[in-house]
Amino acid sequence: MMSPKARREFGNFLFVAPYLCVFLWLLIWPLISGMGLSLFKADLFGGASFVGFENYSRLLQDPVFLQAVGNTFYFVALTVPALAIIPLFLALMLNRATRTAAFFRGVFFSSSVLSVTIVTLIWRMVLMSDGGFVANIIGFFGFDPIPFLSDPNLVMISMSIITVWWCLGLPMMLYLSALQQVPQDIYEAAALDNTPWWKQLTHITLPAISRTVVLVVIMQCVLQFQLFGQPQLITQGGPNGASRPIVLFIFEVGFRRWDIGYAAAASQILFAIILMVTLAQYFVASRREGRGR
Repeated sequence: MMSPKARREFGNFLFVAPYLCVFLWLLIWPLISGMGLSLFKADLFGGASFVGFENYSRLLQDPVFLQAVGNTFYFVALTVPALAIIPLFLALMLNRATRTAAFFRGVFFSSSVLSVTIVTLIWRMVLMSDGGFVANIIGFFGFDPIPFLSDPNLVMISMSIITVWWCLGLPMMLYLSALQQVPQDIYEAAALDNTPWWKQLTHITLPAISRTVVLVVIMQCVLQFQLFGQPQLITQGGPNGASRPIVLFIFEVGFRRWDIGYAAAASQILFAIILMVTLAQYFVASRREGRGR
């Protein structure tokens, strides 16, 4: 006979078992299979031969892949700080119980519910140098259009602008949720002491929502390292590969060149990059939090 404690634990296991099965099937098993596949030379329609770490060696000498890695890091450096700072200031401005604040919260969040296809179509019409919205405005003042999507020096900046506009809604809502948990009597006491707003921000607000800031930064790093839809739909990785990220490289290798083993190896490198960046941010934030206690 099972003890009451064992029955409770068994019942808890049965409660989470469906989720665990789906998690293992859709996430853990593909990850392990991808690690194994990366050690083979395999095409999309079957046939595989074991090559060990040859795929990884080829990747580290592949200039196209190395360019994609550089593009991805550049994109993350452009977008993650913006998606950590801009939504924070929007949340600070809109953390009020007024109809105007509620309206603008809805306006800024509305872009986040759009699909990547709609977002890219909108911004393609805005940024294209031939008849685009910005080009028409610049031309009205007698200036030449700016090649946002065809200049290698501007294309990733353009992708970052599109992404920040699209993704700032969710971080803003996370910040708003955290701000609303800060006790208001602290701000009232600071107001009685005539504490400047910037001291309230640095000594009260930011320490109180520091965990949310870390969550937003880690979440955005994970998301932005997986950039795919924007360059795929707008530039197809051009010009000259200047907007090709790692995920688009994986897609092209796996589903256009049919080299599944090579694409799997690139996927594992992307997974390792995301894991290392995420763990580094987590440990740095944990150490800072431990020193602040």
